[in-house]
Amino acid sequence: MVEIKGIEKFSSRDFPGHISSTVFLGGCTFRCPYCHNADLVLRPETIQTMPIDIFLSYLDGRKGWLEAVCFTGGEPLLHEEVEDLVRVVRERGLLVKLDTNGSFPERLEGLLAAGLLDWVAMDVKAPLERYREVTRSNVDVESIVRSADILRNSGARHTFRTTVVPGLVGKEDVVKIGEWLNGAADYLIQQFVPQTTIDPAFLEVKPFSRAELEDIVAAAKPYFQEARVEGPE
Repeated sequence: MVEIKGIEKFSSRDFPGHISSTVFLGGCTFRCPYCHNADLVLRPETIQTMPIDIFLSYLDGRKGWLEAVCFTGGEPLLHEEVEDLVRVVRERGLLVKLDTNGSFPERLEGLLAAGLLDWVAMDVKAPLERYREVTRSNVDVESIVRSADILRNSGARHTFRTTVVPGLVGKEDVVKIGEWLNGAADYLIQQFVPQTTIDPAFLEVKPFSRAELEDIVAAAKPYFQEARVEGPE
């Protein structure tokens, strides 16, 4: 089964309205320079693995008050066996949220078709024409398009979200993303966090101010049923 590289035992933020735990899985298909999970993405083998039986015991010991589990990374769908892990969580009557970068549309579609996901948050890194530049990867952009289409047609709750980074991803990019995803239900602008970034140069980048974030969200609102901002004040 897939290796668990960390767990946030209690969160009221990751699945709003529910008490949740967040599970971190290692490895990723992208190398976004601003990513603040550098070890998880680049060196997952250096992070201690939580045994599956310990994880399941943790869930069982919190039966009755824990309501949801959020799978994040890295990229959870990098691991084909993630479905097995999701299933054992669902068997315990818990809600499941998945964070994904959209690289694996077939696996995403399979989990949705099996009714295993209650909410999917897909990171939209950039306008399609800038995907390889921003993610510093050889990403198949068509896989990103397909994942977005799968979510929009699934009937499942989903959120598209973009991390904005001064000098890399800004308001013009968000407008282009809006033109692509025009009419989508929920869009979240996330604040960049200059900590333990994959590219150390981004440690020196000053995040957008709250006023600048609100300006970016205002530019996105014409394209989405709801657009909002999340991040430090």
